[in-house]
Amino acid sequence: MSEASERYLGSLFGVSGKVALVTGGATGIGRMIATGLVLAGARVLIASRKGEDCVAVAAEINELGGEGTAEGFAGDVGTEEGVLALADAVRARTDRLHILVNNAGVSWGAEYARFPHAAWAKVMSVNVAGLFTLTRELTPLMVDAASDTDPARIINLGSVMGTQPLADGAYSYAASKAAVHHMTRILAGELAPRRITVNAFAPGPFQSRMTAFATARDEQVDKVASGVPLGRIGAPDDVAGAALYLCSRAGSFITGAILPIDGGMSVQYDIRLFKDV
Repeated sequence: MSEASERYLGSLFGVSGKVALVTGGATGIGRMIATGLVLAGARVLIASRKGEDCVAVAAEINELGGEGTAEGFAGDVGTEEGVLALADAVRARTDRLHILVNNAGVSWGAEYARFPHAAWAKVMSVNVAGLFTLTRELTPLMVDAASDTDPARIINLGSVMGTQPLADGAYSYAASKAAVHHMTRILAGELAPRRITVNAFAPGPFQSRMTAFATARDEQVDKVASGVPLGRIGAPDDVAGAALYLCSRAGSFITGAILPIDGGMSVQYDIRLFKDV
């Protein structure tokens, strides 16, 4: 590749010098996104309820030798107090935030006849209310980081389960992800005048702690992959590449989009996902 090509690609898809926060960034898709951002030059703050895990993961990402850096600490988006404490922790570490990835989430699975009322409050509090309140609290830092040509970026983690009428026993989770998609569109309109883009990912199956019940063994992965039109589950670079697209100059004119990272599942009519595992 020529030097001109390398400069062009770096200019278009690089995130050097940007500061990002990835909630729930110690595992799964959050870790995949955090790793991609660090390798592309960003300073990435990783926060989740288990702060020691975030510290360890940040050290592992830093060992990969990327141009950026990772820093891990505790942060809980499950309660208002936790969200406010996390926002304070971010403000203590930076006066500008270029990228916010609202990745933290929880699920709850049970058959229809036994699905508990308590599963709604917990899941909606983390997946929807926590996302909204943290975004609201950190908006001033993002306004300070934004410019006309390089807006600040928010990525919310939705799901194919919020796009299709699919529950697989996770009723509150599926509904919460549909709410994330709708909130993404609302916030895109709200924050566009402040030079902040807001988009969401709607991933299909990836290996993570949340999907370990269905992706921990090779035969399970093969079974899940058989229901994906492209014939495989998601890989780390699939979601990291999408994040770099939306967070770099390449994605500066995109807001309000729900990006399916699902191997074609969003255009299927009969989706089974984890039912047959």
